[in-house]
Amino acid sequence: MRLHNLSPAEGSTKERKRIGRGPASGQGKTAGKGHKGQKARAGRGMRAGFEGGQMPLQRRLPKRGFVNIFRKEFATVNLLDLEARFDAGATVDIQALIESGLIKKTLDGVKVLGNGELTKSLTVKANAFSESAKQKIEAAGGKAEVI
Repeated sequence: MRLHNLSPAEGSTKERKRIGRGPASGQGKTAGKGHKGQKARAGRGMRAGFEGGQMPLQRRLPKRGFVNIFRKEFATVNLLDLEARFDAGATVDIQALIESGLIKKTLDGVKVLGNGELTKSLTVKANAFSESAKQKIEAAGGKAEVI
């Protein structure tokens, strides 16, 4: 295969529509823009949300509450899940959690929550721990490491 032999797949490209090139072209005279009006003028398109001077919907509706754009979203794992999926002495990190199917995406990090009991000694590496989770892991003889 050589560069000069390459061509796009059949049907993946189409010819440019040449508008305003006479009546025989099928796109002559008004060039597909209809007759007069704001949309027919050169460079006179309307911005998104414009309603012809009427107060736009996004300004008419009341705004309520507060959205924290800096919020961190954690993938959460409970101790009872760790108890069921991992053997004593295992190192539980983010990769191990993904492979075991406990989490699908890491989002902004992984947080271990203290729901359930832990009887095995595990080394757990995560971005955050709840206080109860940390205490239960250390009480079982394991380590809670923040990464």
